[in-house]
Amino acid sequence: MKNENKNGCMWYDTDGNPIQAHAGMILCHKDTYYWYGQNMGGETDRRDTGLHRVDFIGFSCYSSTDCVHWKNEGLVLSACSEPGHPLHPDRVGERPKVLYNEQTRKFVLWFHLDSSDYFTAHAGVAVADSPTGPFRFIREISPNGYDCRDMTLFRDTDGKAYLIYSSDWNKTLRIAQLTDDFLDVNGVFSHAFPEQEREAPAIFTKNGVYYMITSGCTGWDPNNALFGTSKNIFSGWKLIGDPCTGENARQTYFGQSTYIFEKDGVHYLMLDHWKPDDLQMSGYSILPIQTEKGHLTIAFQEYTDL
Repeated sequence: MKNENKNGCMWYDTDGNPIQAHAGMILCHKDTYYWYGQNMGGETDRRDTGLHRVDFIGFSCYSSTDCVHWKNEGLVLSACSEPGHPLHPDRVGERPKVLYNEQTRKFVLWFHLDSSDYFTAHAGVAVADSPTGPFRFIREISPNGYDCRDMTLFRDTDGKAYLIYSSDWNKTLRIAQLTDDFLDVNGVFSHAFPEQEREAPAIFTKNGVYYMITSGCTGWDPNNALFGTSKNIFSGWKLIGDPCTGENARQTYFGQSTYIFEKDGVHYLMLDHWKPDDLQMSGYSILPIQTEKGHLTIAFQEYTDL
């Protein structure tokens, strides 16, 4: 079905309102797709340091049966006005990712949880009985004792789940296996791309090969994406090259990677198109990924058939 929302621009829900699901992901559960992301529907605080921000509002959820028409399900995890609370509006909550755990029948949410100056660099964990929440905040942690910034979740074909996050002040990506209930790290971890300064990880596997797309660390300014491959999620990662092709490829079409999901046998890359002076109007793209002989190709499309 043709998507009426234009790639590279703001997308709108079934009520005609801007979709507030930035730096998020799409989860398929029982033939319904759920788009989670950061709600940035407030005024942008423009700072001389360049760390423009919106007070933490919470994480939104939108549902769809076709990935084209998105219904607003509201906030699934909201800010807390209690002073000193980890979810206070003066904190940072970004890049929410959700997995469903069949054993516990719970939906588990992980996200980057930080102070407004980005010095704390922790992860937050929450849990819910329903994909549309509400999620209950459980803890703020430093995964395996390391700083955690841009992150994603990945569930492998064997059911094991992993937290993948930028660490060492964005110098290194770390890969941490989660406990069977997905609520914590289990102490088994490794790293990828040391000293390469990669962030915004998005990962999938196909034909026994893991593929990870990442962004360079240039703040709000777009840069060229790179992808790496490995046959073992914990070791052997190699940076290969830029998967994007054509006009504006070296700027990742003026977007930044956030997640890869699969629909009808096709993998799609989600991009955020940041507008640092008005973050609530940052747009989105969803682009199909072509995989051939270990190489990825992602071409920009004005509209994506989903």
